[in-house]
Amino acid sequence: MLSGIRSLHERIDEFERMVAQRLETQEPHATLRLHARTETAPQMPAWRRRTEGEARWQVAICTAVAIALQVAMPNKIVLLSPPWVLPAVEGAMLIALIAANPHKINRESRALRLFSLTLAALLTLATAWAVERLAVGLVNGAPWTAGQLLATGGAIWLSNVIVSALWYWEFDRGGPVARALGTKQYPDFMFPQMSSPDLAPAHWEPAFADYLYLAFTNAAAFSPTDVMPMSRWAKMAMTIQAGISILTVVLVVARAVNILKG
Repeated sequence: MLSGIRSLHERIDEFERMVAQRLETQEPHATLRLHARTETAPQMPAWRRRTEGEARWQVAICTAVAIALQVAMPNKIVLLSPPWVLPAVEGAMLIALIAANPHKINRESRALRLFSLTLAALLTLATAWAVERLAVGLVNGAPWTAGQLLATGGAIWLSNVIVSALWYWEFDRGGPVARALGTKQYPDFMFPQMSSPDLAPAHWEPAFADYLYLAFTNAAAFSPTDVMPMSRWAKMAMTIQAGISILTVVLVVARAVNILKG
């Protein structure tokens, strides 16, 4: 009986040695797998971390286009007289913004942000005034040729797109500087690259061209397409933009058809 117990203990000791040897042989592989997971872990996307910021040239060009569209509008629907005054002021403000921060938009400055928002507000005010004057004129039967009406309506529609893009760009996640610094986590607009990061490079982050596309599709389709508004202000802003676009298109097209028929 003692010999049987001794044999059982020897087998248990042998089994423990086998388990210890197996663990020793598997440990290096487990370490390698851990390192492999660490090395292949997905990098945090650029829109969620601090980056160098986007270049100014995109927003500068589109703002200059919006100013030029005001110059091309008829005198009877411009906000100030003579009609070159407001575009001249806006052009000077744009030049000052470019001179103060010509390259990457990543420097915090209350003065620059206030200046940029003031310029966007002036562009918005001029566009809203043109829409109101055009609508009142068409309702009251103001004399327009079909060519003038279509050209003016197209200029107002495009101005609405650029102005809306400016506001989306200025306020999404706190603005371009806040996005570059990564200070806010939750987006106001959900781009497809955010919901499917595996379909975009790690360095992708929204720039002004993305907001311009958002504004264009909203003005053309009168509803969101592939970019979804997440916050309430974003939904209301897109609603206002779509409403102005509908009003402009319906009034201009209906009156232009009547003029051509007459």
